[in-house]
Amino acid sequence: MAYLIGTDEAGYGPNLGPLVISATLWEVPDGVGVENLFNHLGHVIAPELRRQAGNAAPSPIVMADSKAIFSPDKGLRHLERGLWAAMAQWGHCPRTWRDVWLALAPAALDSMPIAPWYRDYDAPAPSAHDAAELDATGQQLREGLASAGVRLAAVRSRAIFAHEFNELVDRHLLKSTALSHETLALAAGLIEPLPAGPISVVCDKHGGRNRYAPFLAEHFPDSLVEVYGEGRERSVYRFGPSKRRVEVCFRMKAESCLPAALASMASKYLRELAMQAFNEYWRGHVPGLQPTAGYPQDARRFRIDIAETQKRLHVDDRVLWRER
Repeated sequence: MAYLIGTDEAGYGPNLGPLVISATLWEVPDGVGVENLFNHLGHVIAPELRRQAGNAAPSPIVMADSKAIFSPDKGLRHLERGLWAAMAQWGHCPRTWRDVWLALAPAALDSMPIAPWYRDYDAPAPSAHDAAELDATGQQLREGLASAGVRLAAVRSRAIFAHEFNELVDRHLLKSTALSHETLALAAGLIEPLPAGPISVVCDKHGGRNRYAPFLAEHFPDSLVEVYGEGRERSVYRFGPSKRRVEVCFRMKAESCLPAALASMASKYLRELAMQAFNEYWRGHVPGLQPTAGYPQDARRFRIDIAETQKRLHVDDRVLWRER
């Protein structure tokens, strides 16, 4: 068996809401790699939205770059179908907002009480599908993966809320450096317990960075990291013994590979859930307040609109606002 890991993030640019980083782990037959996993699973997973055929056969489960399948107009429908199918592979069938966090990013629940908008929040989930319909999709994926000799072993997410984000950027000076460290820490946590077998990791580029060897050396201190090319399109590294060789590739458009595409979906969905709680809290205190997605220009508008209420509620700026 071989092991494939993909990572991606959502919320790198905003001033409001968390940065969410996710990683997925797949066990695959020898010869199947990050570049051809979509083809290997084409009978059950589609890399893009397609017009549904007019027959009784279930449509493929879409797992793609979240930017291609989510927008305010499309809503959460396509993210939920893919993620509920994925979470079912290890027995999770979320029915509430908090259940989703427990399945994908349980440590986030320990960080949430510092922010009043998360402290007591919960809501039904999924929001765009009937839950029983998604349970059936989980079985569809389970059977399709089994027929291809593939196992989706894990989807793990790390949510970095404003107060921790500010601390990390203060420590690392650049948010791209913080992103690289947190991404590799997540990947290392998946790699560490794996048995013998080749391991391939694909990550999206971080803030245009081309050189990642120092970060890899820090997170894999017992290995000699070998550089196999560093450039604008991709940067490739290998390390570890021959029976457990690890290749890490940072590349542009990593979401074209299935392991990173599903990570992109998990990150985006959790960020949307976080912004749902955030907007409901502030709209409950400021009548007529327009919601925000948290990106810089609109975040500044939102910050002005809530300023008086923020002061009255004694909400610390470091809990609300990401400085970079």
